Amino acid sequence: MIKTKKITTPLTDDVIADLRAGDKVEISGVLYTARDAAHKRLVQMIKDGQPLPFDVRGQVIYFVGPTPAKPGMPIGSAGPTTAGRMDFYSPILIELGLKGMIGKGARSEDVKNAIVNHKCVYFAAIGGVAALLSKKIKKAEILAFEDLGTEAIRILHVEDFPVIVINDIYGGDLYKEGIKQYSTVPTP
Repeated sequence: MIKTKKITTPLTDDVIADLRAGDKVEISGVLYTARDAAHKRLVQMIKDGQPLPFDVRGQVIYFVGPTPAKPGMPIGSAGPTTAGRMDFYSPILIELGLKGMIGKGARSEDVKNAIVNHKCVYFAAIGGVAALLSKKIKKAEILAFEDLGTEAIRILHVEDFPVIVINDIYGGDLYKEGIKQYSTVPTP
């Protein structure tokens, strides 16, 4: 049985150094949400020399646009968005100290290089289980860009949020390793 690593945000270089592609991880602490519209605004703020709505150093951004919360719940369904939509923007945030990203799907070579060069990690959350993931979110509040609706930046307080390491600081890539592993399996 593969042991699940438990980590708490904000992330440090020591925590990142202990993670390898394929590791099962449960995250507790704070996650920030942002999809492509919010990423575009963040990068424009950086280019314009404006302060960001939160300090990205050590933080984890979850690529999600949650549905509205039902009464008594902190958030609605909260499944991952395809990470490739953020690939143009991610290297800039990683250079500023972003330590983690959560999404689904493979990342570009530019993002993977930034992950290695600046000590970040890309996690995947399981698509299709958005309602279950939302149960790991204990509190959610809008932080910035409320006009973007579901794509507004939110602060999520999570407990044991389940993810898998896809890209690590050593160049590990679970998607490539998985394809390689199963393409060499002999057929009966």
